Amino acid sequence: MSEPIENLLTGMADAGCGAEEIEQAERILQAGELGELTRFLKQCRRGLLDRMHESQKRVDLMDDLIRQTEKIVK
Repeated sequence: MSEPIENLLTGMADAGCGAEEIEQAERILQAGELGELTRFLKQCRRGLLDRMHESQKRVDLMDDLIRQTEKIVK
């Protein structure tokens, strides 16, 4: 496997992509479908953003709980 491809797959892992996503990207690369790879990476990015937004909602809820608790303590 060439260094640029290894770097891409390693970068995907570093970005939080799962093993299945990395394997799918590798299959797309082996097929030489670079346009499809770009589409797939954008799809992976959307998934990461969705997870980030869900995490932000949980943080916001926790902030609300902290504020409620502080009102009770005062």
